[in-house]
Amino acid sequence: MTSTQRPVRRSLPWLLAGLSMIGPFTIDAVFPAFPLIGQHFGVGSAQLQQVISVYLITYAAMSLFHGAISDAIGRKPVIVAGMLVYAVASAGAALSTSFGMLLACRSLQGMCAGAGLVVGRAIVRDSLAGAAAQQLMSRVMMIFSVAPVIAPIVGAQLLFLGGWHGIFWVLTGFTLLLAVALMVYLDETHPPAARTSFHPGTLVRGYLSFGQDPQFWPLLISCTVNFAGLFLYIASAPHIIRDLLHLSAQGFPWLFLPVVAGLMIGAWLSGRLANRRSVAYTVNLGYSAMLLACGLHVLMGLVTVEPVLPWSMLPLVLHGVGIQLAFPTLTLLLLDRFPHRRGGVSSVQAFFSLMLCAVVAGVISPWLSGRMLYLALGASVLSLVGWLSWRWYRRLTRRPLAQQHLAPTAETELQTEITEPR
Repeated sequence: MTSTQRPVRRSLPWLLAGLSMIGPFTIDAVFPAFPLIGQHFGVGSAQLQQVISVYLITYAAMSLFHGAISDAIGRKPVIVAGMLVYAVASAGAALSTSFGMLLACRSLQGMCAGAGLVVGRAIVRDSLAGAAAQQLMSRVMMIFSVAPVIAPIVGAQLLFLGGWHGIFWVLTGFTLLLAVALMVYLDETHPPAARTSFHPGTLVRGYLSFGQDPQFWPLLISCTVNFAGLFLYIASAPHIIRDLLHLSAQGFPWLFLPVVAGLMIGAWLSGRLANRRSVAYTVNLGYSAMLLACGLHVLMGLVTVEPVLPWSMLPLVLHGVGIQLAFPTLTLLLLDRFPHRRGGVSSVQAFFSLMLCAVVAGVISPWLSGRMLYLALGASVLSLVGWLSWRWYRRLTRRPLAQQHLAPTAETELQTEITEPR
């Protein structure tokens, strides 16, 4: 069955970008406030790390349901409800009277924040196909890429105005405004005729069917581990800025500006290459950039004991470019493995990605953040796993991948038979 492209409002990329910005703001904006939160509640750095880990764990767990629910009742109700409850959770965090209450509100934030990211990806694929979908995904990611650098800067400035409480009040206001904009401007992209029933048995059978597809696994692994390599640096930002670079809370842009510059450049390049180069070329170029960035970071870690500004941060630009070159194409390939259950596929991918990021933030980052060399080696291992998974996918397929672009049909399981010559 051939898909038809639906008219797309000009506001859609901005709405989806706003939804995708919730995650980075929820994580990165609180980094500068860690010392104040610790002093306020009398907790140490290990407990403060739970502010990130708890959010990511609940985000991952609930992301398994957002997509499946949206497959059953539609995309718009899930997203709007998620943003409204997130606003309530943010207000609760601002009013927290104990560290336990703060963690509970962070858990509720995580349960709701994924609605925008998970369901938003399904909306892209509902609305467009082929190169047009890749271009829209790239535009969304380009706008989204600004969030990681804005978030810690905004968080640091709010410390002078409302302390750490102000960060959560800003999140409350932002998501309330976003919920109103979604009610007014977001069109439903999953019509009743295409919806599937939602109950535990159907959900389990659907997820089991994903696992039975051999090409699903390498694409899932590739999508999951790529960002985790860069997220290792993001999760380690407080240690890098304060302990390794010996800077104040105003020094976070030294890390986040290179990350954002790379993500924006990569997203722009991905959109430009959508109609000009093959799937293989775009993804291979992305992995080349990621692995080169890792190699440069390892080399600098071997040469210098402590990071040196700006040189130790510059490879993050190249790393971000590589991730954004590969991510839109890999995500679309993964979603099109099961055209009628894109919400569920997006849920599974988000779950694994967030669980890995939770492990990175709660285990790997504290373990490796003592030296930039250790962080570089950790990021290199994650990026190498992603590249090997991509190679695995290409070996599993049967037709020349180098001759293919993203096809303009949705229900034909786009890349079932796409490969390159051996």
